[in-house]
Amino acid sequence: MSVLMRDEAQTRAQFLDVQRYTIELDLTAGEETFDSRTLIRFTARADGDTFVEIKPATLRSISLDGQPLDPADLDGNRFPLTALTSGEHELRVDAAMRYSRTGEGMHRFTDPTDNETYVYTQLFMEDVQRVFAAFDQPDLKSVFALTVTAPEGWTVLGNGITEHTGDGRWTIAPTPPISTYLVAVAAGPWHSVTTEHAGLPFGIHCRASLAPHLDADADEILDITRACFDRFQEKFDEPYPFDSYDQAFVPEFNAGAMENPGLVTFRDEFVYRSAVTDTERQTRGMVIAHEMAHMWFGDLVTLTWWDDIWLNESFAEYMGYQTLSEATSYTDTWVDFGVARKSWGYDADQRPSTHPVAPDAAAVPDTASAMLNFDGISYAKGASALRQLVAWLGEKDFLAGINTHFARHKFGNATLADFIDNLASATDRDVHAWADQWLRTTGVDTLTPHITEADTTWSLTVDHQGTRPHRITVGTYDHAIDTQSGPERLVPRDRFDIGIPQDDAPTTRPGRRPALVVPNDGDLTYAKVRLDPDSWNTALRSLSGIPDALTRAVIWNTARDMVRDGELAPTTYIEAARTHLPHETDLALHQGVLTFATTQIAGRYLSPEDRPAALTTLTALCRDLIRRTEDGSNPGLRLIAVRHLIDAATQPDAIQDWLTEGTVPGGPELDAELRWRVLTRLAVLGAVDETAIAAELDQDPSATGQEGAARCRAAQPTPEAKAAAWQAMFTDDSLSNYLFTAVAQGFWQPEQAELVSPYVPRYYPEATQLAVRRGPAIAEAAGRYAFPAYAIDAHSLHLGEQALTDQALIPALRRKLADQIDDLRRALAVRDAH
Repeated sequence: MSVLMRDEAQTRAQFLDVQRYTIELDLTAGEETFDSRTLIRFTARADGDTFVEIKPATLRSISLDGQPLDPADLDGNRFPLTALTSGEHELRVDAAMRYSRTGEGMHRFTDPTDNETYVYTQLFMEDVQRVFAAFDQPDLKSVFALTVTAPEGWTVLGNGITEHTGDGRWTIAPTPPISTYLVAVAAGPWHSVTTEHAGLPFGIHCRASLAPHLDADADEILDITRACFDRFQEKFDEPYPFDSYDQAFVPEFNAGAMENPGLVTFRDEFVYRSAVTDTERQTRGMVIAHEMAHMWFGDLVTLTWWDDIWLNESFAEYMGYQTLSEATSYTDTWVDFGVARKSWGYDADQRPSTHPVAPDAAAVPDTASAMLNFDGISYAKGASALRQLVAWLGEKDFLAGINTHFARHKFGNATLADFIDNLASATDRDVHAWADQWLRTTGVDTLTPHITEADTTWSLTVDHQGTRPHRITVGTYDHAIDTQSGPERLVPRDRFDIGIPQDDAPTTRPGRRPALVVPNDGDLTYAKVRLDPDSWNTALRSLSGIPDALTRAVIWNTARDMVRDGELAPTTYIEAARTHLPHETDLALHQGVLTFATTQIAGRYLSPEDRPAALTTLTALCRDLIRRTEDGSNPGLRLIAVRHLIDAATQPDAIQDWLTEGTVPGGPELDAELRWRVLTRLAVLGAVDETAIAAELDQDPSATGQEGAARCRAAQPTPEAKAAAWQAMFTDDSLSNYLFTAVAQGFWQPEQAELVSPYVPRYYPEATQLAVRRGPAIAEAAGRYAFPAYAIDAHSLHLGEQALTDQALIPALRRKLADQIDDLRRALAVRDAH
């Protein structure tokens, strides 16, 4: 299949004006294919040739202006349209299209709980071609009018208001001009909760088996939706541009969510079947706000080409966190961003595959290369850059520039240059220079403070490794006079702003030096931060005694960065967690610190000989947290502790007792998520057999239960279990995207390194072949989840480096392997340093 080149897209955009798509989809043709009939009305601006894209199972017929064309002329995914004359044309295409099991195109899913079937579209980048014929590029916007024939008893959702006209036929109101990749259909026996807000119909939808769980959270989801909608209406001069707002929670969704106008699709894990923490609820709220921001930035105004994908994602990421904190009770969203999302950007930006937030057009020559930029740089680093821009520019001028951008380009397309010009129109500051320094460069700056003392003053100099200017807040803290149990408490002295790079003179402040000096207090810039030696010693003693959670997040990130850079012993990080997490009050920090300690430090940065001691420390910490929450005052923290104790267990007895009794002593009762979590860990430890797995699956035959059973079976420490799992992943080709991921998650375990060592050299050639056969979505899963992440040795590194020379690697897998191999190289370096 041919990828679309940027030069080709530019040529076609100059040649064509596409007025309208009229699309008929018939979902009653069977389990493997559906029928797709498309009428495209377009205008050629001159005489010439072009092409239309489609990836059919069978191309039945195609005609141009009433004249039949030969379906055999289809070349891969392109059908040539030659000798077009200047003026209006009509193209008709009739095809059978394949359903997907990988979350690309029209995904089909049958719920094992009740045997009901659902389909939905995910048309991002090039996948519209799997559903209907299109001139598939973001700057050929058009009106889309769809009719869908579905089985009786189904509901059809789309970008606009839908109407059931009888005999299973549904019409979807025509859209305003939108890009091809934003067209959306979701069909099935949905359970729906509907309401009206601001004169528009709102709805939330899920599969029928999840109805009780959606109903339990419907008020919360709709309250957040309404609050964020109203806040965006206040921020943006352009009114909401579509006729309705539906949110569908769909099965086996590859991303977190997709910003289809009027019909946002979410992975249905956001319909919580089991107990969750407030931080997880906040994350769901952030995703709701993120996708709603796209209705303006991404849907109303869309990128011209994929080199500007950051314009969509960075803006929505920033607005998601900011608007949720302004409009709802989740006021500490930036703590979670700092500890969970920002590290995603920092890690990506230190790998060889790093790229600017806004790459040069030459770096994104085609759609295959564009797909690689959906990473921590386009999301987390870009959002961090915008947060720094707002701190420097001021929110008033920032929003004024954004509103100018919407007004100038609504229902059209725009570039980085347009965006910067519109921001510049609202301020006297040199936004163009800022963009060159922040958006066109790669890597992470490092800020290192140095402090000197005089009789009545102290002075701060910040060494700056990097090229970007920063506006940062410096926080200073002193030891509290009163005492309390646990770590020493700190109290704020003052905060002051400085520019980086500094003027030639250091910043001088009155009084003796503070006990703790924190550069980037408030986390308003994107940079690695180090502390001066005295401040670092204070932090190790008093981290949990710092009053502000965002300041604590900055310091925990400093510790994380120091471990990854070989400057801090991994065991010191675990000791700090053991000391301070019992006194920590922010759930996002508990979750972030425990996850890094368990997965990266105990799982990869420590040698196999040192892993048991680290897990012992972590289980002791979790038991301490469980004891401290026996009074029921903090169920979220208790749940986090229970989860991590299960994951870190080195002996089966205690968690086996929990499973047998159906509860943790003192609570919580083991719901489905916790039962599968315990069972997976028992499988890793060799303490569960197929009989127990099958019995649990009988109790929970849901899709999540199927995934849990697949994960457990792959985790069993026997040659037969590993051989069966490997066969399922790399030979069978029948696993859906979610089941593939579940098997991969179970297969590699640190405790089973010797057992699975023969599979390490097999991974690279077999993953390469798999990616060619099954495409980018499975390639991404194979690179992310099926990679031998716990084989930390020089030989594994050599195998990986050799594999990257294979020209058969498709881009999606090559990028994932390059990142994984760099992480492997870093893990080896951390081990060597300590």
